[in-house]
Amino acid sequence: MIRTLAITNDSQILQNVPLEQLSDPHIKWFLVDFNMPSEKEGLMLDKHFHFHPLAIEDCFHLLERPKLDYYEAYNFFVFHVLNQKTLDPEEIDMFVGKDYIVTFHMKELKEVDIVWERLLTDKNLWDKGKTHVFYMLMDKLVDEYFPALYQIEDRLNKTEGKSIDKSIRWLIDEVFDIRGDLLKLRRIIVPMRDLLYRILNSEHLDINEDQKVYFTDIYDHLLKLTEMIDSNRDITADMRDSYLSLNSNRMNTIMMTLTIISSIFIPLTFIAGVYGMNFENMPELKWRYGYFIVVGFMAALGIGMVLWFKHKGWFDK
Repeated sequence: MIRTLAITNDSQILQNVPLEQLSDPHIKWFLVDFNMPSEKEGLMLDKHFHFHPLAIEDCFHLLERPKLDYYEAYNFFVFHVLNQKTLDPEEIDMFVGKDYIVTFHMKELKEVDIVWERLLTDKNLWDKGKTHVFYMLMDKLVDEYFPALYQIEDRLNKTEGKSIDKSIRWLIDEVFDIRGDLLKLRRIIVPMRDLLYRILNSEHLDINEDQKVYFTDIYDHLLKLTEMIDSNRDITADMRDSYLSLNSNRMNTIMMTLTIISSIFIPLTFIAGVYGMNFENMPELKWRYGYFIVVGFMAALGIGMVLWFKHKGWFDK
């Protein structure tokens, strides 16, 4: 589907104007949105707008890294939109020329729909020019990064609160799931941050100092998002290390207990083995009180080893 919006020189908003009529001199500037276009509609990027073949190729080959390409009559942008359910990136491409903005995306994007609704209801936004509308589109894309990150932080807080009641395996699995989601967000946000930095410092874009303030605000949001992600990754790393250390300590305690038990029963087993060999020439076997003496010696040996281990502090470790 291709939809269009245009503003005339006398400040009238025109909707669904045919592409052939957008070159009317009465139209001040316009927007075109290729929303999940068909193959035939996609050909209009070349047939009507005559965009560069490489830029058109980037539109159809997903997913491109967020980037900015300069062309003679327009600039080509690739941005990433966050899928709130899967946290995977979805691409939106923008062509920004002197008197137009063309957006291209292969999936339905609510961020674009929200901006279009605002443009239809508020004429003052048109008076601010296409650069401000371009800012609105970018700002809405970035704003939608925050809810996903806040949800991850809530999961992290709940995980910390359940750390006493849940098993180590559950905690480790949950922490690694959270780290995986944070990594997905980082792969989207960091390239977008770098792109905003390039936009702010580019001398080829038609953005004046007053307008740069708005784009700086988006850049600040991306910096905040990056810092939040890094901070949460550090927290998950600390939690992971703590859980692994706790698990290791429990294993050491179990091994220490088994070692103590084994150390006590090894000499007792040796004594029992010696007197279980059934040789006839074993004088002790003929003693009337031999059994009681050996059992008593074994008991005394076992108790003595327990007291010695306790004196050495093995039970405190």
